Formats: sequence, C-alpha cells, structure tokens
Amino acid sequence: MFTTLRFLGCTAVLFGQTYGAEWEWLSPVYEKFFEDPMPIPPLKTPKITYTNPNTSIPIDYYEVEISAFDVAVYPDLEKARFVGYDGMFPGPTFRIPRGRQSVVRFTNKDNVLGSSIHVHGSYTLAPFDGWADDMIMPGQYKDYYYPNTQSARPLWYHDHVYSLTADNAFYGQAGYWIIEDENEAAMGFPSGDYDLPLMVASHQFNEDGTVFSPLNVTDELFGDIISVNGVPWPYFKVEPRKYRLRWLNASLSRVFELFFEADGEDGQRIPFQLIASDGGLMNRPVMSPEVVMSMGERWEMIFDFEPFAGRNVTAKNPREVGTVEDYVGTDRVMRFVVGDTVTSDTNNRGAPDQMNQWSFEPPTTSSSDRLFFFARNNDVWQINGRTFGDVENRVLANIPRGSVEIWDLENGSGAHTHPVHLHLVDFIVLSRKGRRGLLPYEQEAAKDVVWLGPNEGVRVAARFAPWDGIFMFHCHDLIHEDHDMMVAFNITQIEGFNYTKSTKYIDPMDPRWLPAPVEDSIYETDNVMAKLEMFASLGVYDDIPGLQDALDQYYENRTESAIALKFRV
Repeated sequence: MFTTLRFLGCTAVLFGQTYGAEWEWLSPVYEKFFEDPMPIPPLKTPKITYTNPNTSIPIDYYEVEISAFDVAVYPDLEKARFVGYDGMFPGPTFRIPRGRQSVVRFTNKDNVLGSSIHVHGSYTLAPFDGWADDMIMPGQYKDYYYPNTQSARPLWYHDHVYSLTADNAFYGQAGYWIIEDENEAAMGFPSGDYDLPLMVASHQFNEDGTVFSPLNVTDELFGDIISVNGVPWPYFKVEPRKYRLRWLNASLSRVFELFFEADGEDGQRIPFQLIASDGGLMNRPVMSPEVVMSMGERWEMIFDFEPFAGRNVTAKNPREVGTVEDYVGTDRVMRFVVGDTVTSDTNNRGAPDQMNQWSFEPPTTSSSDRLFFFARNNDVWQINGRTFGDVENRVLANIPRGSVEIWDLENGSGAHTHPVHLHLVDFIVLSRKGRRGLLPYEQEAAKDVVWLGPNEGVRVAARFAPWDGIFMFHCHDLIHEDHDMMVAFNITQIEGFNYTKSTKYIDPMDPRWLPAPVEDSIYETDNVMAKLEMFASLGVYDDIPGLQDALDQYYENRTESAIALKFRV
C-alpha cells in the first residue's frame, strides 16, 4: 500500500526500450515496473458486538481514524503526505456476512478539508449515506449505521464531501466493503488466499515528490502513475489454478479496459469468466477477453492461471480508452507471477451456468420516464442545467417509493465522458446508443455505475426502494462531480402505505445524526454499548425483506406491478 510505495526518479528506459516524446511523464520518472509486491489490505475487525435482544441481530461496532501518513515516494525528494482511513491506502477491508448490521465510528484526526463517508452501493438510510454537506471536521466524529442485508456484492467506501471529493480521494480515502452470503458461498468460487481485492488507481506527483493536488483542475485528472492496492505497477505471486479477482477502479478520471497477456504472447488476449459487478452476482457468467471499467465500477472475474504455470501474466490497458490521455506506463496495470505448485485445490472451479441473482422483464413501452443530460455550460459541469450548489433546485426528480422508472442518461459533453452513479439503488442497463452498443456482460449485471462514453446515451431501469428520502446522483469522474455535476432525487412517501418507520429518516442532514465533537468518554465501552442499544431500538433495518414485500403488495394491483414485482436484486 502507499505505506510501502516506491517511486524512483531516473531516465525513461523501460524493458530495454527508450520512450520518446510520444509518451511522456507528468510525475517524476518511475522505473521499477513489476518489481514491488502487491499487498492485500488488512481486514477490519469489530471492537464490540451488541446483539439485539428482540431480534437476535448482531450489530458490530468499528472505529476508523482518518489520519495522515508521510511516505518517501521518491527517496531523493520530499516526503508525500497522504490522508487515509486508519492511515493507509487503500483503507482496511470490511468483509461482512449478510445480515450483520454495523456501526462505524469515523473520527477525523487530520483531514483539514473535512470528510463525509459514503458506502458506495449500500442501500443505507439518507442520514448515513454520506450526504455531501454532512462534513466531519477535524476533532469531530460521526457514527454511521449500515444494514448489510443486500445480496453478496463488492461495495466500497470513500469520501463524498461537496467540492472536495477528488482531493480527498486522491490523497487516499477509499477502501473495500464486501458483503458475503450463503448463496454465494454455495457457488464454490475461489476463496481465502485465492480471492483478491484489487483497487486500481491513477495518481500524479509533483516535481518535488509530493502529491499533486486536484483542487484547481476542472476538466479531468488522468494521472500517469498506475497503482494496484497502493503500489505502482506491482507484481503478485499466484499458483497455477483459478482465482477470484475483484477489480475496482478508484481513479479520478481514468477509464480502464483490462485485458491479460502471457509473456511471449503479445496480441493474444486471455479470456476470463466475469461473474459479478456492482450489484453482486450476474444472472449468468460471461466469457470475455476484456472488460471496460470506468471510475467507481466493480467487475469480478474467475481467472484461470493453470495454463501459465512458471510464466508471467500481465494485466494491461490499451491506449486511448475513451478519450483519456496516455503516458509512458498507462498501458500496463500489474503482473501476476505464476508458480509451478498448487497448495490447495479447494474451490478451484468456475461459475455455474446460471446464478439467478436478479430478474427483470423489460417494460413494453418505448419511452422513458425521465431524461438527464450531462453537459458543461459556462465552465460548470451540470445535469439538466442544474448543480448541487443550486440548493433550491438540486432535487431533479420526485419518485414514488417502490416504483420502477426508466431513465435516459445522455452525454452532451462531446469527447468528455461520464460514469453515472445513482445512490441507494441498483439498476439494469437496457440499451446504449453510440459506437459501442450494449456490452454482453452489461446485459447480465445489476449496476450502480454506468459509463457514458463520447457522445453516448444509455437507458436504465431502477426500482427506487427500499427507503424514502433524498439521495444523490452524479458523475463519478470526481473532477466533474466537484465542479458541479451532482444533483439529487427525492423518494417520496406513498399514500396508504403504512410502514410506520419509513418517514423518520428522510433528511440527510437530520440534526440527530450529524457529526459531533470528540470527547474521551465516547470511546468507553459502556457508552459505546449504550449507543448500539439506541441504534438497535430504532428497528429500522430489522425486516428489510418484509418491507420490500410490503412494497410489492402495495403495487400488486397497480399499473407498475408488472415491472415492480419482477425487479428484486
């Protein structure tokens, strides 16, 4: 991780080839390609567990400190200061069994810009979703309450402060949040040492070795230093067997098209089995020689290293994906060094032909419910001409709770591209107009981010549930988000729906849940247990399947029922 990063200033001679002006460096020159090992982020463990006496549902309590750490990225230059979760990048990984609720106390020790934490992909109540104005300042903490009742899926947690998300993310505030369940375990996927979380990011450094600041960047920041789990162009030793590779693109602006080649077989892409994305397991696996991964997207694959025993397999990235700018090393990602021996053959298999995690019958209508246009006007990134800073007008949609809507998302920015993220919900990509069309693996996946390439438009369908309240949607190019391509939708109460707890948590800035000053006493066990008991007494996360069933019943005799009852991720 960035605690062990090594960058060296030297001449640009790589693999015996001298690079000319075509591909240059933004950062000080880096030479050690595939020479440093890739670490696996440590697992976060709870400090206390409280069991709800009425439901027997456990609530695990964690503490995360947002703290600075200095790294001599370039030994002959100044140390670079990062600010990460528990003082590392990536932050520690949360692996949570489905159904175990969690309270995470984020304490801001060193981030002078302020922090707001969003568990990306979680259907969390509005006050705990990481609303961009809900800032934890230095010397403050906030307790976030998460349900963890969705099906198994690769979520992640990251900063979401208004107009400063890019800076906070660039300096290291991101980590994996993985929900696991029995259904997924029964699939027999590679696990344990053969299940690898892989966070890809693209960075840039100043001439003096410090981290480049995105604060004054308004277009894109592509970066020229590619890292995986915080190490630039690392290697990782694997056995000649199948692995589960969980890829996440945590870059600000760089889109990847991952593919793999073995040594001596340039131009021969190795196919792999895609099994999961943002919303968990796909309906069925898809074999593919590459996968496009925009910012915020997650794609999981089963990769078989068995045919490459004793050889190297390199994860690569073609130049000019979309309209990104390329540099000396941006055509490579990392290297897998394949050994000759398999120490365990457990779960050494691919996915079954059917995984059946969601079902959706596309509506017969040829029209959409809403159109959202992503464009730049007067140097401001906007959605339908609105921004998050326009407080009185930033809610662009009022949507009845539990209803399904069809949205058209249009890129009106020419060569600029936009990965669009909807908070709270999963969606299905129904179609794409433009050069690429709908990709085969997209057709089988539930998503929470979809990439609008140059001049593209996509149509998506989402069920806006389970909660009512105000939630954000935005471009996940964090430069665009900060300047100011983010708005909100309001999931409204529905007449005659008598789920009584539903209206108590609709305001993301509810003063009951805002950050508070740090005092020594808040970390004492008795006070923590009292806080967990309070959260348990709310009962709001206790029966989410029952809530969803109640929404289904509500729509049973309405026009939307044909869609709503068949859309459950």
